[in-house]
Parts: sequence; structure tokens; C-alpha cells
Amino acid sequence: MKSYETLAELQSLVGEVLGTSDWLVIDQNRINTFADATGDHQWIHVDPERAAKGPFGGPIAHGFLTLSLLSHFLPNAFEIRNVKMGVNYGLNKVRFLKPVPVNSRLRAQFKLQSFEPIESNGAQVIVEMTIEMEGASKPVCVAESILRQFA
Repeated sequence: MKSYETLAELQSLVGEVLGTSDWLVIDQNRINTFADATGDHQWIHVDPERAAKGPFGGPIAHGFLTLSLLSHFLPNAFEIRNVKMGVNYGLNKVRFLKPVPVNSRLRAQFKLQSFEPIESNGAQVIVEMTIEMEGASKPVCVAESILRQFA
């Protein structure tokens, strides 16, 4: 994991990768738990027998499960030590480029797109978050996230 001492340190890193997370296995239990939390029990996610005969040859993770994992990936990819608080401000765009089969290993890379100082000793940063699947030739998800950090 990469560490940055101050928020201001990021300003000179626009266009650079801030960090890459560890790998995470997306098992059936995680998929089922997400289905229970969201009420999305579509068979392609939660019925392994039926999904085995479906278009993906087995269960796949929900796209929104994949996206929600950014909250897991970000804190183990990089840290800013002298930040008191960070909040999600929104997303400019999200693309799901490839399905995530059950038991896949995912990780995320975070590239700083922009840095804009804001009031209250903070900054609004736009980060391109790319979720990769081990062994895949292209990402499974790319999201442009707007984050507000306060020192």
C-alpha cells in the first residue's frame, strides 16, 4: 500500500497511479450476501445449477457488487495520513466491461484524474478506478469517482 503524508501531496500527482489494492476472491457467499442486502436474487447470481446452463457457464457477481467493492479496495491501495475525513461525492461514469464469474480474484487500481482545492481545508479529487480480474485481458469495471477529502 502506498502512503501519502498530506492531501496537498496529491496535487502534483494528477495523471499518476495512487495505488493498487490486494487481490480479493469473489465467492458465492459474498454474491449471496449482496443479493440478500439488495433484494437482487436473479438466478445468474444466486442459482449455481441454473447459472451453469446459462450464458456465462456459472454464477456471476452483480455489477453493483463489483462497483461497491471500491470501498474495500481503496483503503488497502493507498492512504493519506493527515486526512480527517473523506466522503463519496458521486460518479461521473461507470462501465461494466466484463462479467465476474464466481471465485474470480479482483483488485483495483486508482489513478488521479484531477485535484481541486475546496473550502474547509479540503480537496475534491476525481479518481479513475479500474477493477481488474486475474487472468483477464481487459478490466471488469472502470468508474470515475468524485471524492472529497478534508485535512
